[in-house]
This record gives sequence, C-alpha cells and structure tokens, in this order.
Amino acid sequence: MPDHGIAAEDIAEADLATRHGTFRTVAFRDPEDGNEHLALVLGETRMREDVLVRVHSECVTGDIFHALRCECGDQLDRALDAIVREGRGVLVYLRGHEGRGIGLVAKVRTHVLQDEQGLDTVDSATALGLPVDRRDFSPAARVLKYLGVRSVRLMSNNLDKIRALEMNGITVSGRVPLLIQANDHNIRYLTAKRDRLGHDLPHLDEPRLDAADDRCGTVGG
Repeated sequence: MPDHGIAAEDIAEADLATRHGTFRTVAFRDPEDGNEHLALVLGETRMREDVLVRVHSECVTGDIFHALRCECGDQLDRALDAIVREGRGVLVYLRGHEGRGIGLVAKVRTHVLQDEQGLDTVDSATALGLPVDRRDFSPAARVLKYLGVRSVRLMSNNLDKIRALEMNGITVSGRVPLLIQANDHNIRYLTAKRDRLGHDLPHLDEPRLDAADDRCGTVGG
C-alpha cells in the first residue's frame, strides 16, 4: 500500500459540477475506520504548499437541512466559496463524525437534553455517558497525502484539529478563521465551543443577528 495508506481499489475520482463550481471528487474508503469519505478538489494540489483546506465533519442537520442550532452548513458553504475564490484548494468531508462522532440518534438525544434541561453541548453528551469528541481526523491526513499536498492553510476555529493533522504528518502552515455570525438558536452552542472546547471564536462578543436575518460569515487570514 502506498505511503498515503489508501489502496487503489478504495478510491474513485470524477468531476462534480456544484452551485459553487466544478470540483474533482475523490471518494475513498478509509482502511482504518471503514467509512467512505469524500474530498472536493479544485486546481492542482500535488507538491503545492499552503493549499487552502477545510476538513469538515459530517452534520446531517446542519449540512443538509441548514439547522440554525449549529453553524455547520454555513461553514461548509463558506469554505467551498473560499476555495473557489482562491482558485485552488481541498474540502475533505468526513463521514461518521455526526455529533462529534456519537452518531445521529445520540446527537438528537442530546438536543432533547439541551432543550428540556438547559444542558450545553458538552454536558448533554456526558449525561448520556458519551464522549465529548470521538472524531478521528487521520482519514483527512491520508487523502491529503494521496493528493500530494505539502502543507495546508486550514480553515478552522478548532485548534485541536490542527494538532490532529500535524500528528498524522500534515504540515499546517497557517490557520484561516471560519467565523459564522451567531443567532439566537446557536449562541449557547457556540459559547460552549469557545469556553469549554477551546475553539477560537472572538466574534461572539459582537451583536448577533436575529434568526430570521441573513446569516453572514467571514473567511479571513
């Protein structure tokens, strides 16, 4: 098996036209977790430095249904738009990461505890006897190695994600904040991510939008 660790029979590639632009899709089955993940690639990445990269955890409620209680769907859209503006980059979509790895059923159960008992995203998970975060980012590192990326500028507010990639042999040359304006539905969630999980979210002290307002975000270096 090559250095990236993914067998040839577990990878498929094709072009995909989206409303953001046309990407090269790299679907791959990870040898360690057994999940099928996806990378959307724009431009040439092989042997390139400082490639703009988003490693995005699957979130059905946010990514597909645009739920307001998290910022996941907005981050996904903003990251793809940023890659298109850059003219080169990679979005790695990691499946099996629902609810920071606890799964969809358990995630919805945490929502009940949050709504009925006022628990935050951390305490609602531990109240069910579940870990706060069981995600594995090594599949992202493997596909970035397959793509020949030499170093990345990571779109993320999560410093742990940087450490996870670096532990798996990916050089992170910079971090690009991916900040989505808070609304009344997600402010408690985002505050817990900042105060309890160490995410860098300095914009939370700014006035927030009403849930019906247009949700704006910024991607900046």
